[in-house]
Amino acid sequence: MNTDTIADFLTRIRNAIRANKRIVEIPASNIKKEITKVLHEKGFITNYKFEDNGPQGTIKIALKYNPRTNLSAIEKISRISKPGLRKYVNSENLPRVINGLGIAILSTSKGVITDKEAKKLKIGGEVLCYVY
Repeated sequence: MNTDTIADFLTRIRNAIRANKRIVEIPASNIKKEITKVLHEKGFITNYKFEDNGPQGTIKIALKYNPRTNLSAIEKISRISKPGLRKYVNSENLPRVINGLGIAILSTSKGVITDKEAKKLKIGGEVLCYVY
């Protein structure tokens, strides 16, 4: 039994990148689907597909690599807010990942969004992860 499903989601992506896999399958949940959509919108993954097989379904994610150097678009993906220690920020204290080159994914009252979108909407929330 896994208590932190978001950390498991990020670890599966991290392990697939280290093994140079093109596609990774992950058990689905609503929060993971929203994080996947944000990663696709920001260009960190090539494509994704939600499949309804079994009781909860799966997410198939096509990872993005540079064709010449074979390096992943995701250099680092790390969990910030954990079940034992939640990290909340208000609109004035939104994190900047690598001086604006990376993104922080937040869970807010407006849904799962990036730090830049939260700054435009002037809302805070729980910092789920950093991606760069």
